[in-house]
Amino acid sequence: MTSAGPPGGGAVYRIDWTPGTDVLDGACHCGARHLSEDPVELWEWLLAHPEGHHPPAGGEGA
Repeated sequence: MTSAGPPGGGAVYRIDWTPGTDVLDGACHCGARHLSEDPVELWEWLLAHPEGHHPPAGGEGA
């Protein structure tokens, strides 16, 4: 990956599992994060960008 993003220019979404729990932590390419136990809900949230996304203060913005 380069500073311009991944090869091909697509958006990057990341989902991490919190060991010992059922919690998934989704990170959008805009910097917004969302926790959920439901993977379908998390993917719907990620793919709905920018609706419902509030990046952390000082982030890249939506």
